[in-house]
Amino acid sequence: MVSDEALQFIAFLKSKDGIKDKSSMVKQAQEEFGLTQDRSIYYKDSFAVRFSSSNSMSFSNTVLSLSNLQKYDEIPFFVCLVTPTSNEVFLANTTFLVKISHSSQALRVDNIKGSFNGSDIAKTFNGLKNSPENFQDLFAIHQELGFSGNLVRLVEATTGITPSGTKFVVSDNGKEIILSAPQRAVNFASSQDFISLKEDLDARVEQYKNEILIAGFIENVNIRGRIIEYLIAGEDEELRSNLVSELQKGVRISKFQTKNDLGDYIKIFDDYNTATDVKTKIMVLKSNPKAYNLDKMLDFLSGEKSVFMLYFIGLEPNKIVAQALTSVFQKDLLKATILLKHWAGRNSRGVAQFEGETIHRLILNPNNDIDTEVSKQFLEKLIALV
Repeated sequence: MVSDEALQFIAFLKSKDGIKDKSSMVKQAQEEFGLTQDRSIYYKDSFAVRFSSSNSMSFSNTVLSLSNLQKYDEIPFFVCLVTPTSNEVFLANTTFLVKISHSSQALRVDNIKGSFNGSDIAKTFNGLKNSPENFQDLFAIHQELGFSGNLVRLVEATTGITPSGTKFVVSDNGKEIILSAPQRAVNFASSQDFISLKEDLDARVEQYKNEILIAGFIENVNIRGRIIEYLIAGEDEELRSNLVSELQKGVRISKFQTKNDLGDYIKIFDDYNTATDVKTKIMVLKSNPKAYNLDKMLDFLSGEKSVFMLYFIGLEPNKIVAQALTSVFQKDLLKATILLKHWAGRNSRGVAQFEGETIHRLILNPNNDIDTEVSKQFLEKLIALV
């Protein structure tokens, strides 16, 4: 989330509209907020900023190298453009970069090269203007994507190279099966198999309750999510045992690989093949958890018995609030699904996120109310994405 101090910083910058002089603006901001300087970047624990100047709102200056941005991409990274009449502030984390412009010919996912210009910063994103009134919502989207989640897209947008990924081609028969998925979800949610799956996942949470609470407030949202997902759904018992030990000892967590599949936990029943994605919601924080890769979901739902579920774990300090096993087609969740079209690259339909407040409410008051017609329309929309 964007901290109160970061919001106060933005308000301070706007209070100096018309200061005109970038050097004076930098000096005042540094003195007021005790900013540490790292070459052209000024930062605190909760935000970082790069100052630039222009005689107009046209902003083509080189801002920063991608490798330097990587160091600060986990916190709100602001660009303050000092113009003769106002100080314009933009979020410039990697999610809001359209491409890399300067000296980027060698940019690859394994070779972070190049710099971005002011004109490479998206001025609107997913219908939201890149301006302070939307920074909380925008940064909540970025937190779940992160640097690695944007790198493939930036390489593709900059160089024209498609590093990986394929768009799922929906056959006529596959489309019919996909469009029947909402009714399968309705049937599953009212079955004994649903109760069995919920009890299984709840038992795993209870077994690793202490470790989940320790992991729950790891600052890096991606590491936090991967650890909790693995504690509940991981298949390698030795790796899980190592994670438990490291969490209990309070030492640095060793690097580990997780599958990049649609669901973390697979369970096969006679009538249903279920994939369940485990999601953690910190109840006191604003966040937009990752939902799913659109192509992977369509691919999975083209299987005749397929049911895709979400298992939400609500955490507060020192407390697991509740867990909810919810269909991806639950009517409130469907309304709160944010589509980031093509944000995984051109050779992809994109990814989805969930608006966090809806998840908060579902954890406290779980239900699986599904409007099958609305759900079919949603799936038709996904299938039609090109």
